Amino acid sequence: MVSRRSVLMYGFAGMPVIAAGWRAPDACRTDERTAFTNKLAIPPLARSHHDRHGRRVFDLRAAPGSMRFRPGAPTETWGFNGPYLGPTLRARRDETVLVNVRNDLPEETTVHWHGMHVPAAMDGGPHQPIPPGTTWSPTWTIKQPAATLWYHPHPHGRTARHVHHGLAGMFIVDEIEALALPRHYGVDDIPVIVQDKRLNPDNQLNEEIPTIGGMGVLGDLIIVNGTVAPYVDVRSTRVRLRLLNASNSRFYNFGMADDRSFALIATDGGLLAAPLDTHRVQLSPGERAEIVVAVRPGERVTLRSYRSDLGINIGDQRFAGGGDILDILELRAASELFPSPPLPGTLGERPVLDVSAPAATRTFELADFKINGLLMDMGRIDVGVRRGTTEIWEVANLDTIPHNFHVHDVQFLILSMDGGPPRPELGGWKDTFYVKPGTRARIAMRFADYADPDMPYMYHCHILWHEDQGMMGQFVVLGPGQRPGTLPMSHAHG
Repeated sequence: MVSRRSVLMYGFAGMPVIAAGWRAPDACRTDERTAFTNKLAIPPLARSHHDRHGRRVFDLRAAPGSMRFRPGAPTETWGFNGPYLGPTLRARRDETVLVNVRNDLPEETTVHWHGMHVPAAMDGGPHQPIPPGTTWSPTWTIKQPAATLWYHPHPHGRTARHVHHGLAGMFIVDEIEALALPRHYGVDDIPVIVQDKRLNPDNQLNEEIPTIGGMGVLGDLIIVNGTVAPYVDVRSTRVRLRLLNASNSRFYNFGMADDRSFALIATDGGLLAAPLDTHRVQLSPGERAEIVVAVRPGERVTLRSYRSDLGINIGDQRFAGGGDILDILELRAASELFPSPPLPGTLGERPVLDVSAPAATRTFELADFKINGLLMDMGRIDVGVRRGTTEIWEVANLDTIPHNFHVHDVQFLILSMDGGPPRPELGGWKDTFYVKPGTRARIAMRFADYADPDMPYMYHCHILWHEDQGMMGQFVVLGPGQRPGTLPMSHAHG
């Protein structure tokens, strides 16, 4: 039932321990209905102003806090502009933004704009550290379509810890459009930031890495926007849910408890060409999806995570969390609902990249917490790509455990999965996707601008413990005549 490789790599001692420690509390579901008792917190929209240069300016402050996730002592947490998570940043396409990020944590951190097309020096990866007591102020012009993005720390070797403590938030990119979609933030357009937590008996975060499973921390307490057992009041016949898997390693296979269909309208990089009627959407860590759910007056319906299709054997699936069924959020429809317009048949242009003559085709093999046999080295540039070119990357998972793949700066198209076309829900722009063990995928991306031979972007597994173990590499975008530079020692720390 469990692979020999798992036994060797993770010290798996036998099947009798499977049940130990895996009984879900009231916040989750295994065989009983969740009692949704807490109103869903909606992260506030971040305040902003325009400076004399016309830039929209946001202020974020990372600092310690505390949250009461269950009875007893509060849990020590970290957050932006509050005790946990952060406000939702919202800006329009073609706007120039500036974000002042103040670090009042007891240790160095960073803030990465996940899914955002930004200059490498503004990316917020491990090469842009923010020491305690200092402020980092990146600025860039938004050059991408409307999308649900997010921000989170990316310090080398410590990303899992910082995110597990609560440092994360949404970044919504808007653009002027006439589409009849739910768009009233917190009313019929709801952010759904899903995380799992594991707490000690004293209610403090348990960050011990299990000796089996190979996934890092998997929690049995599900929280949404920082709320345990949440419900949200719905007052219109359709509600838009912006789903973000902000967990360290847990996968979610979202669907409704009564198995009703819903419309998938967007993935990582923005709107699909047309709504996709479906019953499930599976998200690995870091992925996003926007769905529109139709409700009837007076009903209550539960958003649930079903067993995930991880492509691994039954034993490994259990320890990777793929066998769990979890109640996420209850939608409570009012007795009288405002009518929502029908969804448009067309949402946007179908994503297209000319891959007839790629500038390069590269292979990235994921195995043993390495990429192409190498652990992450902050002082090594692994790949140099040319500005204005399109490349094809073949990503292969040679392990027996789950890995996904995230590329900074660009949105890509998935061309194929194991030689066949990708599933319809993978047909839009993506920046993170799941690669099952033993499979290969081909993705295509264009490096439009922002050449910088001395400052790299990252590509890595977004299961955060895997990333922290070294499953990450670096690439630079080169202009005409440029060659990859040498990272200065101030950048090559960690």
